[in-house]
Amino acid sequence: MADSVEIRALNDGDPETMSAAFKGIGAGKPVVQYRRYLAEQLAGTRACLVATLDRQFAGYVTVNWAPTYCAFVEQQIPEIQDLNVLPGFRRKGLATRLLDRAEEEISRRSGIAGIGVGLHPGYNQAQRLYAKRGYIPDGRGVTYRDRYVEEGAPVVLDDDLVLHLTKRLEQQPVRDEASGRLRGLLSSRATG
Repeated sequence: MADSVEIRALNDGDPETMSAAFKGIGAGKPVVQYRRYLAEQLAGTRACLVATLDRQFAGYVTVNWAPTYCAFVEQQIPEIQDLNVLPGFRRKGLATRLLDRAEEEISRRSGIAGIGVGLHPGYNQAQRLYAKRGYIPDGRGVTYRDRYVEEGAPVVLDDDLVLHLTKRLEQQPVRDEASGRLRGLLSSRATG
């Protein structure tokens, strides 16, 4: 029997389950983080997608519709953030499926997806995955806590030292609720 994978929106019952799962592997991801994601999802500033395998929590990713990285803010590029798959569920295609779904969500609003990736060895797999998916550096250099690092500046090699990447997406048409007509494609093709 094939494994049953579901990718769905974060719901009220998820924060405690997610936090406990990451605590179980020694990762400090508090319940309050996931409750904040849920509140942001309800406010429309973030989407949080949860992956389950055979109804067991396996991982998640978020799309931040209001990122803080200045280049993404200037260009109105939504940012994929916080892609995490629990170690016991890796190598099953879940990260790929989460990213597929995140890109699908973004494509309804934007023709470009952004993502930031850490530079220390803990991000090696993510760096390769994003490159294979067509993400390229945005050409603005490296940031530390969302500030550009000057050439020659000493830096701390931790989670906050980031290279931002972008990928062009095939923008999906969006149905205008008032008129029932498709919008999005015409405006994106006229400017792209």
